[in-house]
Amino acid sequence: MADGGDGVAAAGGRGSGPLKTAMWWDERVDFQAAFLQCLAKHVPNIYSSEMDPLLEKQEELVQVTIFYPLERCLFGEDPDICLEKLRQSGSSQLCGKVFKSGETTYSCRDCAIDPTCVLCIDCFQNSIHKNHRYKMHTSTGGGFCDCGDTEAWKAGPFCTKHEPGAASTTQENSECQLNEEVMAQARKVFPSVIQYIADMTIWKEEKELPPELMTREKTDNYYCVLFNDEHHSYDHVIYSLQRALGCEFGEAQLHTTAIDKEGRRVVKAGPYASCQEAKEEIKRHSENVSQRPLHVEVLHADVVAHQKFALRLGSWLNKLMSYSSDFRQIFCQICLKEEADYENPCFISMLMLWDAKLHKGARKVLHELIFSSFFMEMEYKKLFAMEFVKYYKLLQKEYISDDHERNISVTALSVQMFTVPTLARHLIEEQNVITTITETLLEVLPEYLDKNDKFNFQGYSQDKLGRVYAVICDLKYILISKPTVWTDRLKECFLEGFCSFLRILTCMQGMEEIKRQIGQHIEVDPDWEAAIAIQMQLKNILLMFQEWCACDEDLLLKAYKECHRAVMRCSTNSHSRAKTFFHLCGHTLEYRPYRVSVDSVSIHLPLSRTLAGLHVRLSKTGAISRLNEFVSPKEFQVELLIDYPLRCLALVAQVAADMWRRNGLSLISQVFYYQDVKCREEMYDKDIIMLQIGASLMDPNHFLLMMLQRYELADAFRKIMPTKDQDLIKQCNTLIEEMLQVLIYVVGERYVPGVSDVSKEDVVMREIIHLLCIEPMAHSAIAKSLPENENNETGLENVIDKVAVFKKPGVSGHGVYELKDECLKEFNMFFYHYTKTQHSKAEHTQKKRRKQENRDEALPPPPPPEFSPAFSNVVKIMNCDVMMHILRTILQRAVELETHLWTEAMIQMVLHLLSLGLLEEKQQLGKAPEEEVTFDFYHKASRMGSSALNAVNIVMLLEKLKGIPQLEAQKDMINWILQTFDTVKRLREKSSFSTVTTISRSEATKGDETQSTQDKDKAERKRKAEAARLHRQKIMAQMSALQKNFIETHKLLYENTQEAQGREDSIMEEESIPIAINHYRIALGPKRGPSVTEKEVLTCILCQEEQEVRLENTAMVLSACVQKSTALTQYRGKTLEDSDGMLDPLFMHPDLSCGTYTGSCGHVMHAACWQKYFEAIQLSFRQRLHVEQIFDLENGEYLCPLCKSLCNTVIPIVPLQTQKINSEDAEAIAQILSLARWLEIVMARISGYTANITKEEPKNAPAVVSREKGDSALDFHSILSFGIQPLAKYSRSIKEMLVLFATTVYRVGLQVAPSESDPRIPVTTWSTCAFTIQCIENLLEDEGKPLLGALQNRQHSGLKALVQFAAAQRTTAPQSLIQKHLVRLLAVLLPDVKVEDTLSLLDIDMFHVLVGSVLAFPSLYWENAVDLQPSSISSSYNHLYLFHLVTMAHITQIILTSTTESSTAQSQDDSEEARTAEAFCKEVSQYTSGCFSQNTPGWHIWDCVKKGITPYLRCAALFFHYLLGVPPPEELLVVSDEGQLKALCSYLSLPTNLFLLYQEYWDTVNPLLQRWCADPAVLSYLNGKSIAIRYPRKRNNLIDLPEDYSCLLNQASQFRCPRSSDDEQKHPALCLFCGVMLCSQRACCQELVNGEELGACNFHALHCGAGVCMFLKIRECKVVLVESKTRGCFYPAPYLDEYGETDPGLKRGNPLHLCQERYRKLHLLWQQHCIIEEIARSQETNQIFFGFNWQML
Repeated sequence: MADGGDGVAAAGGRGSGPLKTAMWWDERVDFQAAFLQCLAKHVPNIYSSEMDPLLEKQEELVQVTIFYPLERCLFGEDPDICLEKLRQSGSSQLCGKVFKSGETTYSCRDCAIDPTCVLCIDCFQNSIHKNHRYKMHTSTGGGFCDCGDTEAWKAGPFCTKHEPGAASTTQENSECQLNEEVMAQARKVFPSVIQYIADMTIWKEEKELPPELMTREKTDNYYCVLFNDEHHSYDHVIYSLQRALGCEFGEAQLHTTAIDKEGRRVVKAGPYASCQEAKEEIKRHSENVSQRPLHVEVLHADVVAHQKFALRLGSWLNKLMSYSSDFRQIFCQICLKEEADYENPCFISMLMLWDAKLHKGARKVLHELIFSSFFMEMEYKKLFAMEFVKYYKLLQKEYISDDHERNISVTALSVQMFTVPTLARHLIEEQNVITTITETLLEVLPEYLDKNDKFNFQGYSQDKLGRVYAVICDLKYILISKPTVWTDRLKECFLEGFCSFLRILTCMQGMEEIKRQIGQHIEVDPDWEAAIAIQMQLKNILLMFQEWCACDEDLLLKAYKECHRAVMRCSTNSHSRAKTFFHLCGHTLEYRPYRVSVDSVSIHLPLSRTLAGLHVRLSKTGAISRLNEFVSPKEFQVELLIDYPLRCLALVAQVAADMWRRNGLSLISQVFYYQDVKCREEMYDKDIIMLQIGASLMDPNHFLLMMLQRYELADAFRKIMPTKDQDLIKQCNTLIEEMLQVLIYVVGERYVPGVSDVSKEDVVMREIIHLLCIEPMAHSAIAKSLPENENNETGLENVIDKVAVFKKPGVSGHGVYELKDECLKEFNMFFYHYTKTQHSKAEHTQKKRRKQENRDEALPPPPPPEFSPAFSNVVKIMNCDVMMHILRTILQRAVELETHLWTEAMIQMVLHLLSLGLLEEKQQLGKAPEEEVTFDFYHKASRMGSSALNAVNIVMLLEKLKGIPQLEAQKDMINWILQTFDTVKRLREKSSFSTVTTISRSEATKGDETQSTQDKDKAERKRKAEAARLHRQKIMAQMSALQKNFIETHKLLYENTQEAQGREDSIMEEESIPIAINHYRIALGPKRGPSVTEKEVLTCILCQEEQEVRLENTAMVLSACVQKSTALTQYRGKTLEDSDGMLDPLFMHPDLSCGTYTGSCGHVMHAACWQKYFEAIQLSFRQRLHVEQIFDLENGEYLCPLCKSLCNTVIPIVPLQTQKINSEDAEAIAQILSLARWLEIVMARISGYTANITKEEPKNAPAVVSREKGDSALDFHSILSFGIQPLAKYSRSIKEMLVLFATTVYRVGLQVAPSESDPRIPVTTWSTCAFTIQCIENLLEDEGKPLLGALQNRQHSGLKALVQFAAAQRTTAPQSLIQKHLVRLLAVLLPDVKVEDTLSLLDIDMFHVLVGSVLAFPSLYWENAVDLQPSSISSSYNHLYLFHLVTMAHITQIILTSTTESSTAQSQDDSEEARTAEAFCKEVSQYTSGCFSQNTPGWHIWDCVKKGITPYLRCAALFFHYLLGVPPPEELLVVSDEGQLKALCSYLSLPTNLFLLYQEYWDTVNPLLQRWCADPAVLSYLNGKSIAIRYPRKRNNLIDLPEDYSCLLNQASQFRCPRSSDDEQKHPALCLFCGVMLCSQRACCQELVNGEELGACNFHALHCGAGVCMFLKIRECKVVLVESKTRGCFYPAPYLDEYGETDPGLKRGNPLHLCQERYRKLHLLWQQHCIIEEIARSQETNQIFFGFNWQML
């Protein structure tokens, strides 16, 4: 029994106890008995507490008491040393890494033998395939890396790590080979270990152990063990455990997670009776009507302990296998050794057979053991494969009846064996594996066979059939590589397997027959999906069987014979009716009466279609000449062979004619898939081929009569139908159209290798040409429209560049291929893979193109390739009597205007058939003399009809058709056919009279005249088009010249004219009035220019009524969204929280860590209209409670009625107040009001207010020190002497909206409950104004746009409304409150104002101070009971001096934080700016007691100040422009880096040399500067004890992403969840803001926030992006935008493949590379604060289709 001593020994090194155990084992003769005795002693004690196991302690004890002695016994020396030697030897050249679910795998399209050959990320990164055409995919788990397997790769089988000799030399390897003693010990130890693992893994007894493991008295310690199944949901298991065990949700969730991961879990421990009771309770609570109960067992504690240790022992063996090939071989030998009596299978077979009964954890360990041993040794892999095939049927049956997923079933290992070419051949030859697999299929599907031995999947189990598909996949794997060498044995076994496979096809031939429903509609749609799904699964297998057969001529003929025999058996079974006769045109058809519209019919004919495929391959290889040796002409019975495919095509025609509409959607769906790219190769295409076979072997007249009979059109062409029923006539016309279409395909569709001499590349090229004739298409769209082969390849890349040109994508969308002009001539309007929609679209596109090129609109078919000899007779149906009768009849009806008996489509098809006939004859005449050409389509078409009805020939009918108005669109085509008739006629006559030197003059002249007339017509049309183009060009040039002339002549008038649409249609209306005098473009001070205002009339988007914006009118509002933002933060992750309600938003830290941004979409409404709209939304959602809301109504969210942007408030539109300055008064005041005087007046005013506050609230009063004594009353009122005016009176409506918007800003900005009386409300409005301006300035700079010349309409409208609101909001708050805030702001700048907790200069953003102080300053003019505000002149000085003060403080900030950097070496600049900068720095150095270095050169200081202050000046210009309405200088309307600073200084009344400000105000500023510099926080920073923000602030960007996406996948593969110890693959999400990788959608990383659980991404977003964030989900290649815990959306990743397309989910798997333009678009989405808007729009679009638990992201 293990005690504390063992633990101590383990901690301090390996003790003597384990060594003695090893020696004792070694000395014992019976190692197994000694080993089991030791396990019996230690295992139950180590694993004694399974309810709450101490995993680390258990592992420590296991290592000391069992594994160390075992390894010591095995190696005979210190195992660590020996294992290290083996590790370094690098003995295996196979990688063998086993993939876990979610891991990325790579396959090389150039070098892999098949798509199942994959590499792990490490091997891929170090292989040559990295530079090839590779694919990336996400593993479902269970596979392993094929690096080092030479059979898996055509080239580059090794990466650099596994290349022979790369890891170590041969000499080193030889030194580290196992010696004989170790091998002998292994042979002694391994059998006992393997025996124990096998016995305990499959142990069935619940209460007892094997006798040799029972060494102590049995205790009453039991466990109630719950097992995993795939029937019960996660939540249901949690619920059942909570009810049965009475445990908490967290504990039940923990149990359920462990069960899902490991397959079982101990949920209760105790005496047997207690555990049994718990078992019954769990079963009772988990069982319901539709579900069986959970699987629960009561196991003895010792049994659980030994079973757990057996798995741990398996993991130990697995690790040991990786060290040495000798270990692997010994292990495999023991596992494969059978007992002498042969009654029991070998160990490995026994474990395989028990696989379905084992829980998930046990399966994983055993499968990994198989991977690390058998699959790493090729010889033993073969032996294992033989064992696997031996028990294949049993294993598959167990899997099908099991409920676990395929990736944890032993049957999933088949892909590792069946896809190895040599192994597959061996298994076919030695174990007839194809027969085994096909027999397994037949044995697992008997329940779906009907009385006729045909499959019928009505009421099928989707889960079971899904498991059957795995058997079909195994058949695909075994056939995936064609043999290069055929032995007789291989042929024999393959043919046997093929015959066995034909038995499956026989069960499918004619399955699920249907009858036309007449009268009543079908009540319940029959199940059709299963049959189609099996057809899809078998598609490539059918093709592979045909390809295998085609490898050998004899094999092909024998296979054809067997397939023909099977088809005939199925066909003759149902032919019991007597034959009847059908006469037409002097020809008679003998047939068995059958009608598709009456009798049973099936769309499933895999046998017939397989025969068609084999027939084509006979034609291709030339073996068809020997067909009579195997199938006699008498046995062949071609009429019987084509009958079933013809029925199927007739069914499709009748469905198109709406004859089967009462049969419901199931038939429509089947017909869709019959012709769809997923199935058509082995369904529709093969039926056409079978008809071509029939046409080539039958009398052409009989063939057509058979078609007429099956299409039920015999009467339609015998006489005029007497019926007047429009529905029947319409049906008949549709059937004729469908039949003509099939005839076109039979004659014209020759692009099949074997039908004509074309290659697979030609076929793919033709498909692509016809797809691109519809429209330019993306690579993925083309690929989806092409059939894939067994290797999932379409052949697209090999030919696409020959026929198309790639057009790269822009910032959005995708790249497209456009067809080359030279390929347009290959267009065939009746291409047989076109759907009706595609046919119509392609025809329209091509006719439009020809029209634009001034060509006729005729679209004749291209000359088709020549039929191969076996199919050469197909063309005879073109000129047979029945065909001529059909064509004449249709044309005659059109000529006689029997409109109800023909359609334009019908005529179009007849014309196409005529074209094909003429082209065929023309081609034959061009290749052979006329007398050898037997195809006489021209003569037959020119011949008169025999009856009175057909008394005209086809040429005459065509001439008459030209005059029919309904066929105007076909006129060009008719002309082309008539020309071609004439051409063929001349070719015939030229050949016939070759001895005559000249042909008939009149004929020649007529032909020449016709050609000449046509040429003239074309030339005339071209000339007219060119003349029209030149005329248009001339007129446009004249208009342009007139326009320019008018603008130049009436320049002033033009520039003063406002746009009729008002404010909405102009970007910057203020700029539209040019100001001639320069000083008018000054915003501050006595020289301030006039405000440009105009009558502003806006239209409400809800009621469409216009209203002028005036103070006294009802409010108009802009829809707006207020949101928290970290877009400008300098320290990401720092957030502000108002947990105690005491957060002070007055001062913004310079790091701008989290601000409040206000954005608007620019759409205007009446306030009353908006309120009604919002109330209507609320009412609507109350009535639809079950609908998930995409916006939070409780927090005022709604979608803009016009643009659907997400909004959460409205901004009232406050008109700009016109302010004019009298220049004389301004000059007079300038003489008196200096900065010093202004400061004295301000301080006096503040002192007066302070005295009042002191009386009322002595604690809160700021201390003000007055420097001059005088008449305090006079000083208090002297601020009013420079000009005052009454306060603007706002309407009640506007005031309400001011309060509403301010409250929203307060609520969102501080994340608190709304309150209209909180003193912080004014501060938050100033803050959002300042922060929004800073964000817009940053964005404009980032985009390289001018400051005021390129604002979007929404930015302009929003800023204008926001700034005017911020100025007006002061009037809704108590003025004393505004004054308090102002005093605190001024305390930062002025030394005489003493306020507690005043922050250091380095801890405050100066632009926020500027905005706050400017907007709050009018509160100083407030008098009791009198609402006053400063006049224009007073305001101009107030703004000027406040701005100058703040600017000087900001310059000081910049200098203090910037000059600590070492100056970069550049040429010395002795400018005035440099000198003044240097002088100023000396002063600063003096005030900081020398802490500030004065050695920095002046030019460097000036450079730092210029760069650092520019963003501040740009923000100030925006602010004052929208506050005052003064137009800016021209330089700010265009991008001009050089003139920008000068223009800003001019606009803001600053000297260009900013240091002159200090000189101008030196006496006043000197004491301020001393205080700013002597602040302890400043000195602390200068001494290096703290950090501060430097200017200009760094501009935030999204993180740098690697160019190659595989680098990101590599990062993801190395990611390990910080909170989870298991090595299961996670769902890593990369934050694009900060670069942190997170574990998303996992319970392990959830956080509790305000009582709610949030996923890792959502929790991270709270700190990184104030709730808004952007993540890249690496394994899914999707960007995720999140906003709050309930909202998010997926967005295309910025990675594109070479075709300009994204790949969400890595479904296509093409190499991906970063698109900088798209990444830039994501960056702008963030910086423009449009993430929330994007999410809202996405959720509104997708809410119906899917839901996603964003909270757990």
